[in-house]
Amino acid sequence: MDASLFISRRLRFKGKIAMTSIAVSFLVMIIAVSVSSGFRHAIREGISSVSGDIQLLPLNMNLLDDASPVESDASYLPFVKEIDGVEEVIPVIYRAGIVRHDEEIHGILLKGLPADHLPFSNPDSAALAVSIPRRLSEIIGLREGDRMLTYFIGEKVRARQFNVVSVYESMLETDDRLVVYADLADLQRLNGWDSNQVSAMEVMLDKDSRNEEKMADITSEVGAALYAYTAEDETTVLATSCVSRYPQIFDWLNLMDFNVFFILVLMTIVAGFNMISGLLIMLFENISTIGLLKTLGMTDRSVAKVFLSSSAVLAIKGMAIGNALAIIFCVVQSSTHILKLDPVNYFVSYVPVHLDLGLILTADVVSFAAIMILLLIPCVFISKVDPAETVRVR
Repeated sequence: MDASLFISRRLRFKGKIAMTSIAVSFLVMIIAVSVSSGFRHAIREGISSVSGDIQLLPLNMNLLDDASPVESDASYLPFVKEIDGVEEVIPVIYRAGIVRHDEEIHGILLKGLPADHLPFSNPDSAALAVSIPRRLSEIIGLREGDRMLTYFIGEKVRARQFNVVSVYESMLETDDRLVVYADLADLQRLNGWDSNQVSAMEVMLDKDSRNEEKMADITSEVGAALYAYTAEDETTVLATSCVSRYPQIFDWLNLMDFNVFFILVLMTIVAGFNMISGLLIMLFENISTIGLLKTLGMTDRSVAKVFLSSSAVLAIKGMAIGNALAIIFCVVQSSTHILKLDPVNYFVSYVPVHLDLGLILTADVVSFAAIMILLLIPCVFISKVDPAETVRVR
């Protein structure tokens, strides 16, 4: 066994404060990384469920009338589906409406989806079945089983009674964008459209392609396919990504990522300097031991290795405690949603967490390496210790 390691195991690093500091620092770092990742995943999933990753929209689209359908069997669709990263293309219908219940009224956006993509089941085959967001339920008092009177404004004002079969939790619940899900066929009949006519097409990407850079590349490829393969008698559509539709949300996420990076750096520095303080105390308390080891022929480097080994053990213990507490917090929050948020300000109703073990491991390794590099600073003190002086003092 290496002599320096053998000796380090017999030295006691009296650094409980330093270890506690490291545990707290890693606790904060892992929670910050998990919450940031959770926000990005939750909001991305929310955006995808509301409008897809890429939308194929007609140039003259109007949510208030039924005058601008596109073909759900257009000639360009096979080429769009073959693009790398595209998971599926879903036909949808959007229609703005006004809901009235008792004395309350509120604007909504009806979204028609194929039956196999609806976020609800309709076991009783209720006519004009819909699923409403919880926010709408709270605003106007609609509940599962109620009838929802909806008015549609166009050349003529039309009214329909929908049946509320479920209430869903939306990740993007804002008062000005309440999406009500309905069957695609019901909205086609409402608009007087054929079975191959829809408002738009939503392109869903696989999980590996949902970052901003890849999405921009795929959007360009989709646009090129639309330009090359749209037939003359087909409606001209435009490809737009969710990044361009919700720039403020993605700017907010990028700002959050910067804040998390700042927290990681700050916590690493705090933990590092606490470890430096602990190591300096340890060195001062063991000056005679350092002198004795030098007298026995150990080099400054070997002596530094002794104390760095003790410090590393302490840092690993603190890191393990911090990681364990952070993971427990993330598991509890993920299953109970105990910490709530205002969805109007944060887009989600609770603090989302996502345990990315690869990202956590990377943060652990980088932070531990930075701490060990910082600990090289007090080791300079070892070279200043004169063995003759320490033996004489002793």
